[in-house]
Amino acid sequence: MNWIETPTMQRVERYLDLVTFRHELVSSNLANVDTPGYHTQDVDFDAEVRRAEQRLEGVPVSPHVQEVKGLIERPDGNNVSLERETMALAQVQLQYHAGVELLRNELHMVQSAINEGK
Repeated sequence: MNWIETPTMQRVERYLDLVTFRHELVSSNLANVDTPGYHTQDVDFDAEVRRAEQRLEGVPVSPHVQEVKGLIERPDGNNVSLERETMALAQVQLQYHAGVELLRNELHMVQSAINEGK
């Protein structure tokens, strides 16, 4: 770890990696809304955040993707719900903005420490 990679920055980095991963899943679900037989995929975000906290430094994020149960399946076998996916997309965007704000605050504290030392 160098002087700018604080433990908080590392946690926020893992968090943003998970948010980005979930964004890709939601985008894939939306892209496959008309694909016959496609089933919605997602991650248990809270569980993955807890798991990422226990992960060793330098180990890449590899969330457990799971099929979403309980969704109504259309006659073509597809179960993507536009309402669910747009809500998930909005949630992911809020999570991303929260993570970026946390990172911005951490960088501001590092910058303040540097400027105080002059």
